[in-house]
Amino acid sequence: MANIEVKNTSGKKVEVRDLNAAVFGIEPNIPVMHQVVRAQRASWRQGTHDTKTRGQVRGGGKKPWRQKGTGRARQGTIRAPQWAGGGTVFGPHPRSYAFRVNNKEVKLALRSALSAKLADEELFVVDSFGFEAPKTKDAKACLEALNVSGRTTIVVGDEDVNAYLSFRNLPLVEVIPVSEMNTYDLVNNKALVISAEALNRIEEVLA
Repeated sequence: MANIEVKNTSGKKVEVRDLNAAVFGIEPNIPVMHQVVRAQRASWRQGTHDTKTRGQVRGGGKKPWRQKGTGRARQGTIRAPQWAGGGTVFGPHPRSYAFRVNNKEVKLALRSALSAKLADEELFVVDSFGFEAPKTKDAKACLEALNVSGRTTIVVGDEDVNAYLSFRNLPLVEVIPVSEMNTYDLVNNKALVISAEALNRIEEVLA
């Protein structure tokens, strides 16, 4: 069974906690993680791009010259695709890029990401942030005590508003409630910091 040191906001070890092997001790499934992240990023695309076909471009109602006798190629409109200012043949039109991923794959991707973070020693657990009020200075001091720098993802409890408001102003820090945890945010960082409260919820849902 995997275990990890639980630290306080001062960076001191509080206890050693056993982790659920079904969540933090599996072999990461890279293809499934890739599929889930692709689905997430695809769903974020607006898909509002649009080009005009020859029927939508203004003008070109009159045949530019007669069909025969000029020696030139026959043309029906100056808004055909081969003309400058003409329509676009296979250009993009508004559409959704989203595609569905099974719930089992989503959970497997989350377990794989958490297991990979633990194996790479990029996972940190804090017993409680315990901020009495939103204060970015305290949040910054906490990360420094944990020796965490660079891109960092903080997972806090859904009710820990003070921690959320304290971390969200720090550069290179992404803070998310545990209910909004997703594979992309778990892997798009150099360090993953989870509160003990959030960890309990993660093991409850994913085990």
